[in-house]
Amino acid sequence: MEQTAKVSGRVRKMAMAALFAALTGILSQISIPLPGMVPLSLATLAVYLAAIVLDWKEAFLSQAVYLLLGAVGVPVFSGFGTLSRLTGPTGGYLAGYAACALAAGLILRAAGRRPLWCVLALAAGTAACYLLGTVWYVAVTGNPWGASLAACVLPFLPGDAVKIAAAVLAGTRIRKAVFRRS
Repeated sequence: MEQTAKVSGRVRKMAMAALFAALTGILSQISIPLPGMVPLSLATLAVYLAAIVLDWKEAFLSQAVYLLLGAVGVPVFSGFGTLSRLTGPTGGYLAGYAACALAAGLILRAAGRRPLWCVLALAAGTAACYLLGTVWYVAVTGNPWGASLAACVLPFLPGDAVKIAAAVLAGTRIRKAVFRRS
C-alpha cells in the first residue's frame, strides 16, 4: 500500500505540473499589447500560483513544460505565439517564468508558505524573471539598460504586485485544498 501511495502522489504532482503548464498557456492569452514589445498578460499569475501551490520541482517543471510546448510549435505564448516569441526580444521574460517558479519555490521550501514569505518569495522570483528577461532583451535589441528597464520592467510592477497579492490569497487556499491529507 505504501508503494501505491508513493506512485499516486507522484502521479498527482505530475498532473498538477501539467495543469499549471496549461494554465500558464491559457492565462498568457489574456493579454493587452503595449506600445513596447512586451505585452501585459496574466501568465505570471499562473507562474505565481504554481510556485505557491506546487513544490519547487513541480513548479519549475510546469514552466519548463510550458516553454517546451511553445518551442515545439504549440501556440501557448501571448497572442498564440510559438518559437519566434521564445527566440525574439521578449524570450528572456518567457524563460524567466521558469526562473521565477524555481527561485520562489526554493524560498518557499526553506521559509514556509506563510503569506509574508509568499509575497517575498514571489517578489524575488519576479526579480529573477525581470533580470533574465532584461538581459536577454538588451542583448537582442542593443537597447540601453535604462531604456529597457523603463519599457520592459517599470510598467509591469503595479500589475505584478496585484497578481502577487491575488496569488497569495488564492494559492495558499488551493494548496491546502489540493494537498490536504485524507
